Amino acid sequence: MSTESIADQIKFAYWVPNVSGGLVTSTIEQRTSWDYDYNIKLAQTAENNGFEYALSQVRYEASYGAEYQHESTSFSLALLLATQRLKVIAAVHPGLWHPAVLAKLGATADHLSKGRFAINVVSGWFKDEFTHLGEPWLEHDERYRRSGEFLEVIRKIWTEDNVDYRGDFYRIHDFTLKSKPLNTPERPNPELFQGGNSTAARSNGGRFADWYFSNGKDFDGVTEQLDDLRAVAQSHNRSVKFGLNGFIIARDTEKEARDTLREIVEKANRPAVEGFRDAVQQAGNSTGDKKGMWADSKFEDLVQYNDGFKTQLIGTPEQIAERIVAYKRLGVDLILGGFLHFQEEIEYFGEKVLPLVRELEASLTPAAVL
Repeated sequence: MSTESIADQIKFAYWVPNVSGGLVTSTIEQRTSWDYDYNIKLAQTAENNGFEYALSQVRYEASYGAEYQHESTSFSLALLLATQRLKVIAAVHPGLWHPAVLAKLGATADHLSKGRFAINVVSGWFKDEFTHLGEPWLEHDERYRRSGEFLEVIRKIWTEDNVDYRGDFYRIHDFTLKSKPLNTPERPNPELFQGGNSTAARSNGGRFADWYFSNGKDFDGVTEQLDDLRAVAQSHNRSVKFGLNGFIIARDTEKEARDTLREIVEKANRPAVEGFRDAVQQAGNSTGDKKGMWADSKFEDLVQYNDGFKTQLIGTPEQIAERIVAYKRLGVDLILGGFLHFQEEIEYFGEKVLPLVRELEASLTPAAVL
């Protein structure tokens, strides 16, 4: 790892609760809300407590503990217009969006927010959302091939004129978008995130994305993904940043934190978790090497539907800060956090955890990070 990357501080993002049900599929109290007013206040709280990014979720159909949802791109723009520094990432599905249409929306959102718009390309795990809309459902690796073309096309449209592209999924003929986003040498296009865990996702991330988002993982899982991602990126003369999902339970004592986790799982909404598991594990297990998302997730893992418990950011502020910096040593550039009670817990994180992370980072040396 380079000295330059060591000097960079790890960044923090939070899951925008723009869908009902919170971030755990449990009947435990979650002092959070999917409504507009709550989320505007939350975005302002987050940017004032050290969070640089927010990720708006995407669901298109009422399902699996997320009965009500706000659409991700429009909701992201609302959050951008209510904040000053926060970068907001809108999750989108190729197959339900055309890249040129999204490029147009994104350029406008980027101007309105003075360069803070980003997208996360989700290749699709929920078959019903496609088939109920009469859209074709591609097999796993084909969905990622389509996402790769989607990423290529949208970057070209955002950075080039007279775009021609001949792919298997998209064909663009002499297309020019004006105005372009607020591109700069430091950020040559709105940031492109690729989500996934599978071999196909790692290949896409290394070849086409600016960032790669992983589901929750322990140290070994992160190392495996990073090794693959870096190998692909280096073979294409690129570098890609790595974001890791983690559900954060920070309490004054470790017992309080562990008791909270235990209560979340004990009060799991079993029918909703099992319905989600049935929907997603066919996606993970459909890959030849069984490395897809959720392929090895247990019931307890899926109570937080992006495997956030696996990252084990659970305990006292000191314990969580030490674990975050250990992930940084492995090469993690960003932690994407979920919380039980977003408003108060993001404030607690900013007050109690983040200063400890910065102190530990300041003590790192190049020799300590390999």
